[in-house]
Amino acid sequence: MNRKLLLIAVALLAGQFTVRAEVQPHPLFTDGAVLQRDVSVPVWGKAKSGEQVTIEFCGQTAKATADAEGKWKVSLKKLKAGGPFTMVIRGENTITLTNVCVGEVWVCSGQSNMGFTLNSADNAAAAIAASADPQLRLFKVPNVTADTPQYSVNAAWVVSATNTTPSFTAVGYFFGRDLRKALGVPVGLIMTAWGGSYAEAWTDRATLEKVCPAAFDRYKESINEKSLANYEKTLQNVKKVQANFKAAVAKAKAEGKPAPKPPRTPEDPRTTKNRPCVLFNAMLAPLQPFAIRGAIWYQGESNAGRSKEYQTLFPAMIANWRATWGLGDFPFFFVQIAPYQGQPPEIREAQLISWQKTPNTAMAVVTDHGEAADIHPKAKEPVGQRLALAARALTYGEKIEYSGPVFKKMKVSGDKAVLSFDHLGGGLVAKDGALKGFTIAGAAATGASNNFVKADAVIVGDTVVVSSPEVKKPVAVRYGWANVPEVNLFNKADLPATPFRTDVE
Repeated sequence: MNRKLLLIAVALLAGQFTVRAEVQPHPLFTDGAVLQRDVSVPVWGKAKSGEQVTIEFCGQTAKATADAEGKWKVSLKKLKAGGPFTMVIRGENTITLTNVCVGEVWVCSGQSNMGFTLNSADNAAAAIAASADPQLRLFKVPNVTADTPQYSVNAAWVVSATNTTPSFTAVGYFFGRDLRKALGVPVGLIMTAWGGSYAEAWTDRATLEKVCPAAFDRYKESINEKSLANYEKTLQNVKKVQANFKAAVAKAKAEGKPAPKPPRTPEDPRTTKNRPCVLFNAMLAPLQPFAIRGAIWYQGESNAGRSKEYQTLFPAMIANWRATWGLGDFPFFFVQIAPYQGQPPEIREAQLISWQKTPNTAMAVVTDHGEAADIHPKAKEPVGQRLALAARALTYGEKIEYSGPVFKKMKVSGDKAVLSFDHLGGGLVAKDGALKGFTIAGAAATGASNNFVKADAVIVGDTVVVSSPEVKKPVAVRYGWANVPEVNLFNKADLPATPFRTDVE
């Protein structure tokens, strides 16, 4: 065969191999995966158009035919917890997945406090050393953006071990660890989080346009000739600093001075992670419709400047996830923002309101584990534990308290305001001394005054009685109403009360 015919033959053979498409499951179905128990379980992937695909798992056989786009999906009937098992996927080729378990699957999402890794937590060494658990599995979604909903993610399941947990979400790990102890079944955790992200980036376009169009308007306003010119100017300045950075560090060292901080490259407004919908498209949509039990969420810091809007945006985002996943009102448990000098009380109020008006949700309060000068408190174990309490109580039916006291109503008796609460947890407690964190306002001759003063507060039975010598006719009480609240109202279940105000706007 001459060289020309040989090249033609090679080309034809290459064409044959290009046309042939091997059956491939979605990346959520890898060795070590965890599938959700007690529900119908979709399994999906890609193959050649028209290719027959057969799934064999736990005595079940399910078949599908790849559509015109090469996509296929089957549904397995309800599965009982256990494993490890083997899944066989047959098409024109055969794929065998090993070490697959059936148990409880939870999504762990949000911004940097959910992305905060176990190796940075305050008890990292001990936690990592004890993290090996063959029935706790981890799936970490990479940080990517997309302008349209995506099919796949570049990730795979791994078993919880000392070499896999350090880079995994600390809050998610402690949550999953506690569920493993409480339930005794395999647990799968899917981490999909990105520091500094807005809630609107985790919400799809149709929802935002309907419920929160202001988010789109802000984005459009951020991409104009002036903003792009400012971005380019800032970028060029940063590049100049970066070019001289090593020399600046060396000079500071020689002079015995602290090294300068490296310059931060500005985000391009055209590609930032906080464009509306881009994280939903790239980091959430590819996970659907994977069968899950629920989600835990730690976010809100980036939306704190628009706390009033968050009262609407956050519940809409939750409803959006539930609608697109198609699993009904699945459990959605979240963390109230920890005390920090840059986080106003209004964002905690927005989260409280979201909890109170959204079904099958719970809020973990962490007023006792904040750091005034650090938006990323290192005490992540109690956060995961409190989220697990909510799951154990609301999802798995344990008869335990999962929340600290929550303000219910106020009654005025003379010069005193008497407050009652839900979630008494066996009784109210002033932890480590007299109650603190309460302020009170009275009625002026012309109406209610906004002048709140420090108040005395005492526990009387299941109520808190609040007063001040400066206020003769109370009209409103606030508790923990500060960026860094100093508070100590708990219940006997050792869970802190959420900050609140009786004069809700």
